[in-house]
Amino acid sequence: MARSSRGEARPGMWRREAGTVVRRAMALPEQAGAPSAIVAGFRVPRVPTEWSPHAHPLHELVWVRGGTLTSRVEDRVFTVSEGHGLWMPAGVVHGGRATAGAEFHDAFFAPDRTPFAFTEPKAIAMTPLLESLLTHLSRTDLDEAARARAEAVVFDVLEPSERQFALQLPGDPRIDVIAEALLDDPADCRSLEEWARQLGVSDRTITRAFRHTTGLSFAQWRQMLRVHRALMLLSEGFDVMTVSEALGYAQPSSFIAAFRRVMGTTPGAFFDTADGTLGNVRNPVSRVQNS
Repeated sequence: MARSSRGEARPGMWRREAGTVVRRAMALPEQAGAPSAIVAGFRVPRVPTEWSPHAHPLHELVWVRGGTLTSRVEDRVFTVSEGHGLWMPAGVVHGGRATAGAEFHDAFFAPDRTPFAFTEPKAIAMTPLLESLLTHLSRTDLDEAARARAEAVVFDVLEPSERQFALQLPGDPRIDVIAEALLDDPADCRSLEEWARQLGVSDRTITRAFRHTTGLSFAQWRQMLRVHRALMLLSEGFDVMTVSEALGYAQPSSFIAAFRRVMGTTPGAFFDTADGTLGNVRNPVSRVQNS
């Protein structure tokens, strides 16, 4: 089985792993006050790290190598894997959690010098060119002209990803207990009928509530949640059999089929892809809805 996460349960987030370091906020780079549009840097958390809900006066772009980042923004949970980043607009309150050993990159953008405006969090396609440019901008020895040239190219190539992979939380007191139970233990296999009996409501009430708040049925939402969790476990090096058991699947083949329905590819193919992109996968939610 996968390592057990027996730490504290957090509303709308995965159960906190033992040994997690909790930080109040993501520290801005020392150069953030400089007269440049973009300030970039990176770090490698040696242990699972969580950032409590906070906001920045600057736009933020985060991405990871060798792990995953999960971020909670209001009623959505974003999972960021290799090949993608997450854009967080200035002033938006968010929390986050990075897996141990992930190479964690971030770049901060001055709002008054950024020539576009994403008003909501967005997954960003982290192309090799964009990553190289932001790595270049993390240097402290660039002169003003060189920095301005690199920043201009960043603004030209930075684009939203075709895959906007976010888990919508219900936010409905009739079914929030189900969502929290599954976030705490994605392997919970209680059926719709069992949940209805336990909560003293009809299974149609649960189905309508999930459809109304998330756009998915109960079964589809649980499948989406399990794939979010699978991305974290697979990125930490667990094999498919271990992950399938940890998520409550009777057979690895069942897990692989569910992963393919959501992501459009198998777990092995997803993590073998050099840049982590998904080709023509445009909307995992629509895949789930049509499955």
